[in-house]
Amino acid sequence: MTNMNQLQQLFPSADGNEEQRKKILEYINTIFTKIDELKDPSKLTLGEMPNYTKDYYNRVIKEANVPKKGLPMEVTITELIDLAKGHRFVNSNYVANVSPLPNIASILGNLVMVLLNGNALWDVEGSGAAKAEVMVTSMLSKMVGYDENTSAGYATWGGQGAVFHSLRIAISRQFPESNKEGVPKNIFCFCSELSHYSLYKAAEATGIGVNNMIRVKVNDDHSMNLEDLKLKMEQVISEGGIPVYVLATMGTTDTFGIDDIEGINAITSELEQKYNLKPIYIHADSAMGAMYTFFNEYDFVKNPLKFEDRVSLVLKRYQQKLKSIHLADSMVFDFHKMGQTPYISSLFLLKNREDLRFVDLDASETPYVGNRGYGSYHTSYTLECSRMGSAITIYASLLSMGIEGYQSLLANYIRVNIAFRESLLREFANVAVTNEIAPVTTFRFYPNEVLWKEELGGKLTKDEVVAINEYNSGFAELIGADRDRIYFGNTSKQRLIPVRDKTKRLPVYAHKFFSISPYTTMEEVDKYITFLKEHMNIYQKSLFLV
Repeated sequence: MTNMNQLQQLFPSADGNEEQRKKILEYINTIFTKIDELKDPSKLTLGEMPNYTKDYYNRVIKEANVPKKGLPMEVTITELIDLAKGHRFVNSNYVANVSPLPNIASILGNLVMVLLNGNALWDVEGSGAAKAEVMVTSMLSKMVGYDENTSAGYATWGGQGAVFHSLRIAISRQFPESNKEGVPKNIFCFCSELSHYSLYKAAEATGIGVNNMIRVKVNDDHSMNLEDLKLKMEQVISEGGIPVYVLATMGTTDTFGIDDIEGINAITSELEQKYNLKPIYIHADSAMGAMYTFFNEYDFVKNPLKFEDRVSLVLKRYQQKLKSIHLADSMVFDFHKMGQTPYISSLFLLKNREDLRFVDLDASETPYVGNRGYGSYHTSYTLECSRMGSAITIYASLLSMGIEGYQSLLANYIRVNIAFRESLLREFANVAVTNEIAPVTTFRFYPNEVLWKEELGGKLTKDEVVAINEYNSGFAELIGADRDRIYFGNTSKQRLIPVRDKTKRLPVYAHKFFSISPYTTMEEVDKYITFLKEHMNIYQKSLFLV
């Protein structure tokens, strides 16, 4: 039987002894070495792909058993490395989505977080996480234009967590008794029709219900149409409904469309005054776009980082759009997206910390926490009772990258996308780029001539649009089968377009090129185009044979 001394060897030392530390470092070195050995710069995946047959997961279920006796650490490490085989690695071959390659500082921050293993619910259990959380809240509040002396922030489970927390606060702020009595049936929230499905899930979870989530049309730049927003909010009000919440998307998932926060704020303020409404809550879902607030104070005249004119033009447009993000009641930094940190490291940022009182628990409900901390820090207003100290990861990344480091990386995303879309349009006669210049490029192929303008103008029939969608879906299947080489993204709803013979608008199927790795540079653009050309030739031949 395993004795306690043997068991203790499975844990970090209690006294900081060198022997146990060396052993852990050896294990870590082995893992790094073995994973590095699986890397192939010409491939996306680590090592060989598993045999993904239809019964793959059934086989996994049957083979999975807890060992009666613990296995030697070397065997455990071998099993861990086996999990890495076939896993995607975000090198220059990954251009599908905002899945990050964590920077080294954030990995080290994650390691410190794990070694400390504090519960960030309150500072007695997680003093390091508490200090890091207060620091990054202050840092980022200053960045976006919040008053760091009155703002609040805490790490949460991604953009979804931020949307949920903000909606919960919005409801409770207007209806303080709703936490006890339930959510009124006549309250409504509003979002763009291209917003992330996070609000859909939050509407379910908070009890508003998805039927009371009103989708607003978008403009050609994929931002929320303000006329339609006002129209739909007034319609809700005329029917006895109460608007409590507007989700402003600051960087849509597929196209990087950015809503006009200033315009949204003007509409909500006007309606509040006109109909004697309580303040309507605005949350900036900036999971995608928040990192571009790092340019809010950048001097494009002096241009100290020497960005090219066409890159500066895009960045300056983002600066103009994101300068007003401080008008939102809350926002989110998803560092595990464009901040290049490990999952999960997101910071929910609230303009006015006093709003937390509407969702905070009474001290009597948390007798084992209370206010027995080192200061006033506690987070009993969060949904989680056990909280990761992921603010440490964010803090490490901010220190290591700095403002200029992030600016250079974010600018490169734009630079690469400009080069990609120019090359794409030059090499393909049957392609249309379907979004503005951004860190992501969406594009759509056509069986013959390009009909994007006609589609936008509603000049095609339903059957014609569906046929083009199917053409792109088929091509996505073809290149997707080769995604261990280069992995492009796709979306079945890049936007909605009118059709000539139907009143209902149809979704547009498009491909996505997302620059997210620091290894995705200008020198790599040709290989993406070559990959697409090779597969388009194969695809066209296969259709001809059919």
